[in-house]
Amino acid sequence: MRLASLRRSTPFRLAVTFGVLFVVAFILSGAIIYHMLRLGLARDLEQSLGEMNSLVVSTYEPNDTEDLINTLNNYASFQSTSDGLYSLTDHAGKKLAGNFAAPRIPNGVYTVTSRDVGLKGHERYRMQVSTIGPYSLVVAENFNDVDEMLRIVLVSFEWAAAIVVATAIGGGVFLAFRAQARLDGVAHTMNDVSHGALDARIPITGNGDDLDTVAIQINAALERLQRLVESMRQVSADIAHDLKTPLNRLRLTLDTAVAGNDQQADVSALLDEARHESDRINATFEALLRISQIEAGARKERFQATDIDTVLAVISEVYADVAEDALMALTIAERCPALVWGDRDLLTQMIANLVENAINHCPDGTGITVSLRCQGGRAIVSVGDSGPGIPADERDKVFRRLYRLDKSRTTPGSGLGLSLVKAIADLHSADITMADNHPGLIVSVGFPLISAEKP
Repeated sequence: MRLASLRRSTPFRLAVTFGVLFVVAFILSGAIIYHMLRLGLARDLEQSLGEMNSLVVSTYEPNDTEDLINTLNNYASFQSTSDGLYSLTDHAGKKLAGNFAAPRIPNGVYTVTSRDVGLKGHERYRMQVSTIGPYSLVVAENFNDVDEMLRIVLVSFEWAAAIVVATAIGGGVFLAFRAQARLDGVAHTMNDVSHGALDARIPITGNGDDLDTVAIQINAALERLQRLVESMRQVSADIAHDLKTPLNRLRLTLDTAVAGNDQQADVSALLDEARHESDRINATFEALLRISQIEAGARKERFQATDIDTVLAVISEVYADVAEDALMALTIAERCPALVWGDRDLLTQMIANLVENAINHCPDGTGITVSLRCQGGRAIVSVGDSGPGIPADERDKVFRRLYRLDKSRTTPGSGLGLSLVKAIADLHSADITMADNHPGLIVSVGFPLISAEKP
């Protein structure tokens, strides 16, 4: 990945932004800590200076300055002027004790330099000036220890800041490269899909983060897109293949009618046949359009809590006589209250299609059984028959549009009944399976159950 493109990438900009914010927060925190430490050390120095001054003052007795002078000289003998200053002067400014002669300074606490008190160098002191009887006492402590402590803290902070900055930059670049590589994977996959490679999928790292979640959702959408495109291709091929015969038959009938009309023959029967053929073709296209609308989710706004048991009651009432007329028997073997979220009309049509499929493709004397059972949080509708069944290797194919088994091509139909059933099942998030009924076929559709209230 080129550096220029990385700088324009969103992950890199986010990483830089958070890195800068982290460094700024670290510097602000360090500055606050440094300021508080400096104040604390200054306060400790002030306290130490006050204690030293009080200790010296405690040795003074009126008309007896010997202890005071000895104490001050003892302190001065252990320290040079670069460490601390001690001075006792009389009212005339004459030095009586200490390690330097203090100039006349009003009582108080000051921060001074060596030059301010007449000494060489550039030392800084915290000085306290007080009066003891007729004398002036000066006690001062050097800032060296405080400055050295602050210098160590400041150097440590600088090193820590350098490490933090390097870590923020390095970590940000690493994370940006990693995130951008995964986004590039998404972009490459979508580019491949746009160029016709519908089987391309986004790589999944497996760590379960948000990018993985998005990738899984996109892959699921691509999977559905691939199925839909393949279905469209298959439908286009099936339309060209399966509708070619009825269209040719319609053309042949119309040509025969035109020829008969030229010969003054009665062509009403031929025109009636052509009209019926045209109606069958229109019905096929209407069914295809209906399936497409269902797959697009156009009916979801009509979803509501629906009891499938009441739908079975309607199916039983309507198709019992139809099955009897076809010399078959329709029975409801098992029922239970089962609320599902869906379109009542579509659910009725789905079950009706399964029953009609059994009636149309099974021989006389076939028993058709419809059942509804609740199991594992699902409502399972089953339509079984004792007919010839469907070979196992053909069961997935029969849900394709316009697909018909060879043995069914002599019976009326367009091969769209089970395609419509599959579309309705998918719209309701239901799974549909086919199995051997020993003998015959059993088709089961499982819906997720809901409570009586809208979810």
